[in-house]
Amino acid sequence: METILEIALIAMLAATLFHALRLERALGVLKSDRAALEDLVTGFNTSTRQAEQGIERLRATADGAGRQIARQIDVAQALRDDLVFLAERGERLADRLDSAVRTARSVAPDENAYRPEVPAHRAPMLELVKETMRGEAPAFGRPDREAQADVPAEEPAARLRSQAERDLLKALRMAR
Repeated sequence: METILEIALIAMLAATLFHALRLERALGVLKSDRAALEDLVTGFNTSTRQAEQGIERLRATADGAGRQIARQIDVAQALRDDLVFLAERGERLADRLDSAVRTARSVAPDENAYRPEVPAHRAPMLELVKETMRGEAPAFGRPDREAQADVPAEEPAARLRSQAERDLLKALRMAR
């Protein structure tokens, strides 16, 4: 029985020796790869730092873009408020103009109604007014240069009245 125990012990020692050799080879490979592993870890750390810096730059850029968008939104809201105000004001003016046109139409004489005879010396002026209302005559206040040389300079009130007359005639033409 001693022999069997010795043979079993020798077999175990041989197996232990075999595993020790395998372990030594693995440790040798690990030692040789340790330098490569350190390089890999160093590269990983560098990449991690660069990623963190990139994230910080990205965060700063996003904050700057967010502030710029907020400023643009504020400007856009102010412009929107101005446009709403102008639109409301325009609607009120359009309503007033519409009511004024309706009033003018109801007050304006019918074309088929009786008209007194116009004196001969005023007929050309009446024709000019009718042509202007139809859009066939040139606008008032633009005499040719020869006529301007003969006529003395108008007073400012007369020029303003001419502009008012032109505006009235234009509004009447547009109302038709």
